[in-house]
Amino acid sequence: MNIKQAFVLAGGRGERLKPLTDSIPKPLVLVNGKPILEYTVEWLVENGITKIVLGIWYRHEQIESYFGNGKKWDAKILYSIESEPLGTGGALKFAEPLLDKRFFMVNGDDINRFDLKPMSELHEKKSAWATIAIRQVEDISSSGAVQLDGDCISSFVEKTGEKKPGWVNAGTYLLEKKALNELPQGFNLIEKTLFPRLAEQGRLFGFVHSGIWLRTDTFERLRLAEENLNKKDFQHKRV
Repeated sequence: MNIKQAFVLAGGRGERLKPLTDSIPKPLVLVNGKPILEYTVEWLVENGITKIVLGIWYRHEQIESYFGNGKKWDAKILYSIESEPLGTGGALKFAEPLLDKRFFMVNGDDINRFDLKPMSELHEKKSAWATIAIRQVEDISSSGAVQLDGDCISSFVEKTGEKKPGWVNAGTYLLEKKALNELPQGFNLIEKTLFPRLAEQGRLFGFVHSGIWLRTDTFERLRLAEENLNKKDFQHKRV
């Protein structure tokens, strides 16, 4: 895999994790003694991604202090520091000058373990502008839902609140930089701006993976993540 860069969304305030996030940013909340974001950095490096751009805002100085230039993780870490919250799409657009022609994008409050090479191969084979890692779940109400036509995502709908099974956005993306031309400046959500537009154009594809995907944006999900991290099958699972 020749993709060496990732952009990580790590700027959220973490309202649902208060009071933990009153004094620290959400990416530094500990899961079994390690910051959430550190799991992501380690996973990216394991996949050969050594150029990492962190999109940060809330208490960003703490994140910069912890990760520094990334040398400890055998990576080069750069920072895209927002002066105000810009949302997923706005943060991506703001970081555009730091990004390569093709790069991964990851939600910083997820913990993942799966091989990114097959996702890259699908993206290249389909000449996609964006490829989303997707999973099938029993309840799509809290996630962006997708409709598939083969590997192509024919429609993308963000969080309808409807409880039913289906395919959902698993928070890892592979993007062509030219796709950012479709994004407006300022606050916006990529799930409502870029992805639906690319789906209409036939340029958005879905990569199904069965690896580890742990969400940590609520106390219940934090608890479940800690339980899973304690399991031997996770401790020994590597890309």
